[in-house]
Amino acid sequence: LWVEREETDQMAKLNGPLIKKYIEQFQEANSIYGIPMPENLTEVILRMPDAVSKQDATEELTEEEWAVARKVAEEAVEQLMNFRKQEGKALEQKFHEKVNNIEALMKSIEPYEKARTEKIRQRLVESLSSIPEVEYDRGRLEQEMIFYIEKLDINEEKQRLFHHLDYFRETLNGEYGQGKKLGFIAQEMGREINTTGSKSNQAEMQNIVVMMKDELEQIKEQVLNVL
Repeated sequence: LWVEREETDQMAKLNGPLIKKYIEQFQEANSIYGIPMPENLTEVILRMPDAVSKQDATEELTEEEWAVARKVAEEAVEQLMNFRKQEGKALEQKFHEKVNNIEALMKSIEPYEKARTEKIRQRLVESLSSIPEVEYDRGRLEQEMIFYIEKLDINEEKQRLFHHLDYFRETLNGEYGQGKKLGFIAQEMGREINTTGSKSNQAEMQNIVVMMKDELEQIKEQVLNVL
């Protein structure tokens, strides 16, 4: 805030009380010590410290001036809050969009997930059949297949990810000041997505995981803008 003064307000002003004191001191010196009064008394006094000064730059505002300043400040705060609300709404919409995208991408993995079981089995059987001298127990093969497929199963990761997505939405629609909490939830979402990626042994599934990571990275960047 600043106040623009008229030129007349910027003019130098005589410090009357101080000038009066200087004159009294000259008169006292003349009376007591016999020091003659200077012929150019006015010129001498005007050269004395602080005899002439400009208006104090730190003077207090009048009630009228303060009313104007307060009105400007209130308008600025109101505009700031309106801008924050607009940005917040846009950010909320972006979060919902990204969360929905991750959910849809995770669900799009299911067809590939179901198909890969039979593909893995066929690939192993073909590999064993290509070696005539190798005999294998089909029952044992099925057991090993079940064990192997269980290690690649991502059902738990999907359920946890969906839970984190719902929790993110719930927190987003809750109280103010949840920025850090949203950040923590995003980290947990990333953990499930990364585990899904490590268990994905198909190019299609891995491509989907990459897209989920991209959506999550955008969420993490924008969470930094939430208080």
